[in-house]
Amino acid sequence: MIRVLLADDQSLLRLGFRAFLGQEPDLEIVGEAGTGKEAVSMTSALRPDVVLMDVRMPVLDGIEATRQIIAGGSETRVLVLTTFDLDEYVYAALRAGASGFLLKDALPADLIAGIRTVAAGNAAVAPTVTRRLIERFTPHLPHPTRTDPLATLTTREREVLLQVARGHSNHEIATHLHLTESTVKVHVSRILTKLTLRDRAQLIVHAYEHGIIHPGQT
Repeated sequence: MIRVLLADDQSLLRLGFRAFLGQEPDLEIVGEAGTGKEAVSMTSALRPDVVLMDVRMPVLDGIEATRQIIAGGSETRVLVLTTFDLDEYVYAALRAGASGFLLKDALPADLIAGIRTVAAGNAAVAPTVTRRLIERFTPHLPHPTRTDPLATLTTREREVLLQVARGHSNHEIATHLHLTESTVKVHVSRILTKLTLRDRAQLIVHAYEHGIIHPGQT
């Protein structure tokens, strides 16, 4: 059972999410938060598997709420909802530790799949949208300290990292590198551990910020 916390300042939207998410046998709505501050406190109290987090909320916005949830050491995954796929707040949310984002007008089936994906420890971010987002906002971010993020990776891990950064799925990576999907999963897990990253969403951001892959490169 995947335990979900709904965080949105619009009660009608929360009602709608509860209505169709509650019909899924593996999803349980454990609470509703109307502000970012409530989302943080309720996450601490209820320990949901996934927080469905709106970006724009009163008292504490979704970005800062996400940052506080992740910084608190919670195992909860955050799936951000936004109105526009090129919203700078979404990029900030990914940097804050969100495991992905979806548009508010996503089909119910896509939202359900996104929650399950995030709960499983993967990133629910469309690769093409991710690339457009990073291409737009990476040039405006402070440049990170110049250290070599690849120093601890093996040659194969570097190849896998590059494929992940390009937005490819495990199946696509396995086909391209002539590996099994299980082997790719092992490599991705080791890369995340070595780079001290939480999931694929952060890995993609990390790759762009450290020049492993550049905007426009495919």
